[in-house]
Amino acid sequence: MKAIIFHAHGGVENLKYEDIPPPTPAADEALIRVKAVSLNGFDPMILRGTTSLKTPFPMSPGGDFSGEIVALGSSGNSGTWKTGDRVCPYPYIEGRGMMGETVPGACRELVTMPVTNLLRMPDELSFVDAAALPIAYGTALRMMTTRGAIRAREKVLILGATGGVGTCCVQLAVAAGAEVIACGSAEWKLCKLREIGATHVIDTSKEDFLERVRDRFGKPRYLGGGGVDVVVNYIGGETWVPSLKALRHQGRLLVCGATTGYSPAEDLRYIWSFELQIIGSDGWTYEDQTALMSMVVEGKLKPLIHSVRPLSETPQALQELIDRKIFGKSVLTVTD
Repeated sequence: MKAIIFHAHGGVENLKYEDIPPPTPAADEALIRVKAVSLNGFDPMILRGTTSLKTPFPMSPGGDFSGEIVALGSSGNSGTWKTGDRVCPYPYIEGRGMMGETVPGACRELVTMPVTNLLRMPDELSFVDAAALPIAYGTALRMMTTRGAIRAREKVLILGATGGVGTCCVQLAVAAGAEVIACGSAEWKLCKLREIGATHVIDTSKEDFLERVRDRFGKPRYLGGGGVDVVVNYIGGETWVPSLKALRHQGRLLVCGATTGYSPAEDLRYIWSFELQIIGSDGWTYEDQTALMSMVVEGKLKPLIHSVRPLSETPQALQELIDRKIFGKSVLTVTD
């Protein structure tokens, strides 16, 4: 079978479109023909070897995917699943980790998954849309609803709003009735953020987001007034303290990652003086992923797809992600 493989850390030149032996499902697994797979922000990090995770070589990118069952292991055929079923599996495998991180990803024609990880796709949902949902959209849904409890008329500042997690956060905040201030680093991306409902946009390549927030909403005051109700920050690094300074009294800072640094400078004065809440959110649940698929079918959420390419063009798609030239999700399709 064909697969995108890398045998050592490095740049996209290390990604090879190779023939490898097809996998055989264990007793409790299903063999799935991949139809579509999407890339996430961790894919370049795993390729480069910039995380603390140990990479099993040969490795494939791609945590999110959708496909069809082509075979079941000896104990997997309990009547729940059959060949031909359309699935969008939960990509974290208990005891092994996340696909694309510590388990070979889905940038290949066939993969095996425990049957306990299988989630049934609605017939109305396309393989491309399904593949865009689990990691980025699942993370956003849990952060914005279960953990963040975004409410109508709140002012919500979203940093890094143009990727998979960010675009979903914008849509979810808009759907909740919030006033969204979305940050991006290019005019064409800001235009798209307006199209999906952002009330205000900030070009962080030219503007200081804290200054813009204070100009528009006022400087936060100890006794109330000024600032925004919520900041969504999964960037970390130098944006952390300015995020604290943008929040109103008893505001909430939501965090689900730290793409530019997990050990930022801190200013505890703002946390205690303004009685701020720092709310962490880690991953998502099977129920969240199922809810996302239903939301798309019902027209309540739209996966924003930047590009759809054949699997062989994974290096080009990953380079675009590295160069920050995408808005939404990059999807690779696999033909029979």
